[in-house]
Amino acid sequence: MKQVGNMNKVFSKVTFPNACQLMRWHFHPMGFEASMDAPGSMVARLFDRASGETLIAIAGIPCATVMNAADVERIIEAVEDELESFVPPQSLRVVN
Repeated sequence: MKQVGNMNKVFSKVTFPNACQLMRWHFHPMGFEASMDAPGSMVARLFDRASGETLIAIAGIPCATVMNAADVERIIEAVEDELESFVPPQSLRVVN
C-alpha cells in the first residue's frame, strides 16, 4: 500500500467523486469503488481487478458530499485497517 499522509498539501476540499478517485489511485493496483449509502455514510469495496472478486466490502463509513484531506485520509486508513484484520474463511485460504 502507498503511504497515507500529506494530502493536505495537494488539496483542501474535494467532492465525493473526486475523493473516490483519490482512493482508487491510492489502492491501485487493487480495484476500489465506493458509493454513498446514506447522506453521511458510504460503502467501500476493494476487489481484484482481474477476476472482479471482492476482497472486502465495508458499509457505514462516515463521509460527506464534500470532504477535506483529513476525511479522505481517515477513510483510507479505515479501509487499510479492515484489510489488515481480514482473515479469509478456511475454504478460501491457499493450501501449501
